[in-house]
Amino acid sequence: MTWHVAEEDLRAYARGELAAPLLWSADTHLTGCAECRSRLAGAVDPVALDAAWERLDAELDAPRPSPVERLLVRLGVADHTARLLTATPVLRRSWLLAVMSLLVMTVVTVHVVDRPALFLALAPLLPLGGVALSYGPALDPSYEMALVAPMHGFRLLMIRTVAVLTAGLAFNGLATLALPGYGLLALAWLLPALALTATGLALTPRLGPVLAPVLVGGVWLTLLVVAQAQAHSATTLVPFTAAGQSVAAAVAVLATVLLHQTRDRFDARPAGGFPDGGAG
Repeated sequence: MTWHVAEEDLRAYARGELAAPLLWSADTHLTGCAECRSRLAGAVDPVALDAAWERLDAELDAPRPSPVERLLVRLGVADHTARLLTATPVLRRSWLLAVMSLLVMTVVTVHVVDRPALFLALAPLLPLGGVALSYGPALDPSYEMALVAPMHGFRLLMIRTVAVLTAGLAFNGLATLALPGYGLLALAWLLPALALTATGLALTPRLGPVLAPVLVGGVWLTLLVVAQAQAHSATTLVPFTAAGQSVAAAVAVLATVLLHQTRDRFDARPAGGFPDGGAG
């Protein structure tokens, strides 16, 4: 090894005064250079040396940011926000592939049986399920990290909701393009999707992050069953008519207002408690 840490940099390192990027360079060099470690040992007292090695261990053990996280940071997103956003469970490859596969199978089925209601019934549930899985002590493995993050719980929820909705609506939109023969009817899932997601979020502080979306999804499926039973010869179910779309838009607005009014409750103990029985 032909390069060694300069004497003045080594003394600054020992005092804990060496700034990045020289600090990173010195940390990396000291891991493989016995000569510089010997010089450092003679320049500092044992307490300062132990503190330096603890800092080095922490740096080496720190998780490496993913490409998406690095991209978000470059775009101006704060480090902790980018880490919490990319830790969202439903933005992982397995979830996205599962959603894509489900939509593909649904679109194929619609083409075979000529029943667009199958797609229109499923599409609003995907964003609802995605948002439900993105936040909460029972489903989010990064929930404890989110609790101690320097941000309002409601803000974190909104950040993840926007990310999940963007991914979910994008996939639904691509699936819609595969149903050109149904015209505007193929877009009738959009307002119900927003209404279901907003309602599920608004009910979360009262019912919990699991029961609220399950209940909302159950009501949606029940509504479709009732509409199908009353449809008789009608080709379009009521929720996908102009009147049904107007109701969905109104529900989305009302649920959004209610969600904003209850935003402070997302920093409190979740309904049903924490999985480990903690006090939160």
